[in-house]
Amino acid sequence: MAKMKTNRSAAKRFKLTGSGRVRRPKAGGQHLFSGKSRKLRRRHRDNDIVSPALEKRVKGMLPYG
Repeated sequence: MAKMKTNRSAAKRFKLTGSGRVRRPKAGGQHLFSGKSRKLRRRHRDNDIVSPALEKRVKGMLPYG
């Protein structure tokens, strides 16, 4: 059987944790920080976890994790 293809856009956006959950960056944390509050900038530092409802769809795009 042929290899499954990884969705390249998903591979750049998501990473799998050691326990199998999916990490993602928070939206709006790339640029234009001067217009954002210090509190908002601080909240955008860390990655977030994809919700369980969407986790299965994301993992389907990353067959080799």
